[in-house]
Amino acid sequence: MKKLLFQFDTDSHPSVFDTVVAYDGGADHVIGHGNLKPENVTGLVEGAIFTRAPKDKKNTAIFVGGSDMVAGQKLFNAVQSCFFPGFQVSVMLDSNGSNTTAAAAVAKLASSGVLKGKKAIVLAGTGPVGQRAAAMLAQEGAKVSITARKMERAIEACNNMKLRFGVDITPLEAFDNKARADAIENANIVLATGAAGIELLTPEQWKNNNTLEMIADANATPPLGIGGSDMMDKGNLRHGKIIWGAIGFGVLKLALHRACIAKLFEDNKQVLDAENIFALAKEMA
Repeated sequence: MKKLLFQFDTDSHPSVFDTVVAYDGGADHVIGHGNLKPENVTGLVEGAIFTRAPKDKKNTAIFVGGSDMVAGQKLFNAVQSCFFPGFQVSVMLDSNGSNTTAAAAVAKLASSGVLKGKKAIVLAGTGPVGQRAAAMLAQEGAKVSITARKMERAIEACNNMKLRFGVDITPLEAFDNKARADAIENANIVLATGAAGIELLTPEQWKNNNTLEMIADANATPPLGIGGSDMMDKGNLRHGKIIWGAIGFGVLKLALHRACIAKLFEDNKQVLDAENIFALAKEMA
């Protein structure tokens, strides 16, 4: 029986990246649907849960994606609200790679040093990856702050993670490189999750920072988020700091994403979100 993955995307066009990884993860067919919202997804979910016998439902799964993590979380919850005993399929949330990318980055940092009790700064952390990474760092015992160019966006992101994960994250306003350099002055860990092609720190703003122990940068598009680092860094030592580049931990991200897709087809009761995706990342790291 064919393994069918239904890709439910909150954007107009389902992500090509997610489609490719879905096939690499073991799906036989990937069927994408765009512009999905909680109010228009019920019929699609019912089509997925009613068509196969109980023993065969493990061969149908749903992947929720899109660029908007808040919208994705709402859609993810709406999908599950359609399930009832005997009628459900496995489902995964990874809006904009938020869970798999964040999990891979934090897992690699955790494999490189101690996170508990350390001061961690997530630069430009209001996006999907930044928010989820901040929550994961906080769950590992780090004292976490998120920076944004506008304080209201940082506060909103912190409130979102408090509501979803019950963690306390500190919002910081950092409009430019100078403000971000000030924000990391006493930090032990820095994770950059800004938009592609935007340098968040110059080399001079971090290389002589004596408190910094580890840095990770999720940006693979030049100029990198952390100037003076390399996208291929895999725990490399630069100026006394352990550095992870986007491709360096991206190998784990892709492997993790594929592993999660494969896991969806183990049975029809998998629900993959930040917590269990991060747990799997730590095992794989």
